[in-house]
Amino acid sequence: MDQNEARANLELFRQKYPGKFVTEEQAFGRIRRGDHIFIGTGCGEPQYLVSKLIEYVAKHPNAVYDAELFQVWTLGVAPYADPKFKANFRHNSFFIGSNTRDAVNAGAADYTPIHLSQVPGLFRKGIVRFDVALIQVSPPDRYGLLSLGVSVDIVKSAIEHSKTVIAQVNPQMPRALGDCFVAIEDIECILVHDEPLLEFRTEVSDEIANHIGRHVAKIIRDGDTIQVGYGSIPNAILAALTGKKHLGVHTELLTDGVVELMKRGVVDNSCKTINRGKTVASFCMGKAEAYEYLSDNPRIEMRPVDYTNNPLVIAQHENMVAINSALEIDLTGQATADSLGQCFYSGIGGQADFMRGVMLAKGGRSILAMQATANNGNVSRIVPQLKIGAGVTLCRGDVHYVVTEFGIAYLHGKNIRERAMALVSIAHPKFRPWLLEQAKALNLVYKDQAIVPGRRGEYPEDLETERTTKTGLVIKLRPVKISDEPILKDFFYSLSDKSIYRRFISSRKDMPHERLQEFVVIDYTKEMVILAV
Repeated sequence: MDQNEARANLELFRQKYPGKFVTEEQAFGRIRRGDHIFIGTGCGEPQYLVSKLIEYVAKHPNAVYDAELFQVWTLGVAPYADPKFKANFRHNSFFIGSNTRDAVNAGAADYTPIHLSQVPGLFRKGIVRFDVALIQVSPPDRYGLLSLGVSVDIVKSAIEHSKTVIAQVNPQMPRALGDCFVAIEDIECILVHDEPLLEFRTEVSDEIANHIGRHVAKIIRDGDTIQVGYGSIPNAILAALTGKKHLGVHTELLTDGVVELMKRGVVDNSCKTINRGKTVASFCMGKAEAYEYLSDNPRIEMRPVDYTNNPLVIAQHENMVAINSALEIDLTGQATADSLGQCFYSGIGGQADFMRGVMLAKGGRSILAMQATANNGNVSRIVPQLKIGAGVTLCRGDVHYVVTEFGIAYLHGKNIRERAMALVSIAHPKFRPWLLEQAKALNLVYKDQAIVPGRRGEYPEDLETERTTKTGLVIKLRPVKISDEPILKDFFYSLSDKSIYRRFISSRKDMPHERLQEFVVIDYTKEMVILAV
């Protein structure tokens, strides 16, 4: 729909429903004291409406008292968080943004922890009710349908369960397709205001993020369907997938990186089990180019989060891979993504929905990708135990792979000792001795477990290679890792006495931990053990 058609449609419905096209005073005059007000999400936040609401309250200080504002992600303006409006508004977020984080941790705003897929259920059951919804939409088409564009998520459900809907019609909002339309008859107040949408610009990927991306790319196979979060590491992961073929996307968040893979033909959704040929997402955060690509694009379907994030829907995708990140993971495999100790940082969000959904999918895999350190390398993200008060976003059974710039740890089906050693092996080298000592103190590993510290113990990834036999068997040749002790033990006991003697020049019948350490605790600068797996 071009701009001329959009203007014509808008004028048509202005004449048909003149009472819906109102002034700011008329719209906000509907708000009563104690009302529950919903505000649109992320890059779809109706900034104009929010700003004008605050102006209205400043002009009429006695008009609104104790109103509760609900939002998923406060990416845009948040003047209501200013202490001078504390008698007027109380903010309640399902996911904490940077501009309300301080208020939440100071007790001046609220946070409701919940899986994103379950938020619309709160509205349907009346647990959370809305009197007013402030939303942003595209101009209507000739049928009177307005698209929620870059933000469908919980917005569609909020509209369906609000007494009054106040919509900012913005010509710059893309006309997304899918289950994302609202009928003009369901909107009480319309204010037309043209302004640029919020853009979400992530940090430029550095070499660490690129290294993590290359590791993750090893786990992704042609034809997989993927879900990826946001930030510099997910961007680097997507950039590392340019050599893949026929990838599909089923995700909550549509990003610049996904759009680029679609333009390159890497993502064509041709192998998806359901919604074949379609990229399915719930909200879009990126640059203006991504929004332009989204508009009227039949290859993309925008749907509410109770569909995109429903673990039972996710589980229907064969070879579904969820890729997310965390702030911290302990040596047993439980991770936090929503808090730093007792400090609320973001929220549960949708990652647990996806990480658990892929566990139910045929060929599904869950990947936790994270930098090994934080605070300019001074703090390890892999820790003996999560900080006191930290929320466990992902439990010990939710993660298949953990990936850092130092390698890949496979946790699924591993016992605590094996998990601890696998995670120690991908921690920053300077923290490995400390982590090992802490693991011993917590009785997670053998008391005599050894490790080669510093650069001498850094895994030589560049020596990895693959060979294909005449029969077509692909064999991976790689240096031994400290976490390989269990498979070496199984290998030893699978050999005959004769083979043991020839391989080890020994007639011994056992291979205890003490002896196995000689093969896996390697100073890579002086010796080498190569495995064929």
